[in-house]
Amino acid sequence: MSAEDLEKYETEMELKLYREYRDVVGLFKYVIETERRFYLTNDYEMQVHSVHGEVFFEVSMADAWVWDMYRPARFVKQVRVLTFKDVNIEELNKSDLDLPGG
Repeated sequence: MSAEDLEKYETEMELKLYREYRDVVGLFKYVIETERRFYLTNDYEMQVHSVHGEVFFEVSMADAWVWDMYRPARFVKQVRVLTFKDVNIEELNKSDLDLPGG
């Protein structure tokens, strides 16, 4: 497989993922972004832990959708994320769901 073929494949996968996101985003209430992944969910719990002066976050989600073009199934029943990095949680407004080209 050439570099051009690989780039074309990744571009097609990203477009397919965006279209799937556009189709499912209206089903969810929250967007949760970590340093590794982007999630959509209706239910989450976040805890902040401090151990020996180090702070980390634990985010648990139920019935989530994950933005990851390499996963064969993006809907997941349970997700638990542990991270020392920032976690961004936003509640979606229905007006935010009007995507260009939708």
